[in-house]
Amino acid sequence: LAEIMTKLGVPDDKFGATCVLVDKLEKVPLEAIRPDFLALGLTDEVIDSLVEVLALKTVDELRVLLGDDSKALDHLTSLFAYAEAYGFSDWLVFDASVVRGLSYYTGVVFEAFDRSGEFRAIMGGGRYDKLLSTFGGQPLEAAGFGFGDAVIIELLKSKDLLPTFDASGVQVVVCAFSPELHGAAIEVASKLREAGGAVDLVLESKKPKWVLKHAARLAAEYAVIVAPDEWGQGNVRVKNMAEGEQADVPVGELAEWADGIFELRCAELRGAEPVLCCRLMALEEGAESRAAPSTGLVASRF
Repeated sequence: LAEIMTKLGVPDDKFGATCVLVDKLEKVPLEAIRPDFLALGLTDEVIDSLVEVLALKTVDELRVLLGDDSKALDHLTSLFAYAEAYGFSDWLVFDASVVRGLSYYTGVVFEAFDRSGEFRAIMGGGRYDKLLSTFGGQPLEAAGFGFGDAVIIELLKSKDLLPTFDASGVQVVVCAFSPELHGAAIEVASKLREAGGAVDLVLESKKPKWVLKHAARLAAEYAVIVAPDEWGQGNVRVKNMAEGEQADVPVGELAEWADGIFELRCAELRGAEPVLCCRLMALEEGAESRAAPSTGLVASRF
């Protein structure tokens, strides 16, 4: 957008204020803020041309205005090429009107939205190659983002995906009978976690009765006790918390046992449908030095 405004004759010292007004165009009609544009010294012709450019839908259309030597377009072209290589180019939607509110971006910026477009931006961020040097460090290419919990909560509610937190999410509680078996308990917990389980490992000196009550409080499905006799025989004692049944499971068969227990949960996670979309942008080289919002040129959906 910095290059666009330069082409249209918007003065550099009006870049930030103009970006603020551009950002408002998503919420209010042009005529409602045209006087604000005029107050900045922009003519009606420049204002109308700017709005027309912001409505462009493809990078090729923008290239007609900016030319082949545009660095911003080079960034966008590379972005779309990488997206094609990675197989998610179908999710990219060009948007010349995206404006980010911070001025330190030096490349791509993005905003994430729900796929239906029902909610405001969930998160936003971008590329900033000189941010660390601003605080006395060495220049380092970097990217990051921030997000708002309020929008995410509303999105999860709309998809019926917001957890109730009635249960802890822990599936298995693992406990060592004595400190000498802490290493064994850690090994058992690791095997279960590798199999996809949510495991709470208790390394405190607690009696089995306390461990079982703890597992019940967490609404865990199983409690695994690593005890001397069973461990000496190569087993662990497993209790089904719902049915009250207990059984010894060979340590060498824990992975197989866990696969059967956690298979349904993993399948559900693999089948979860993504619900976010994201916008990205390419910023003109050097534009980060302007005390103004950064501007976006691309939208991508996830």
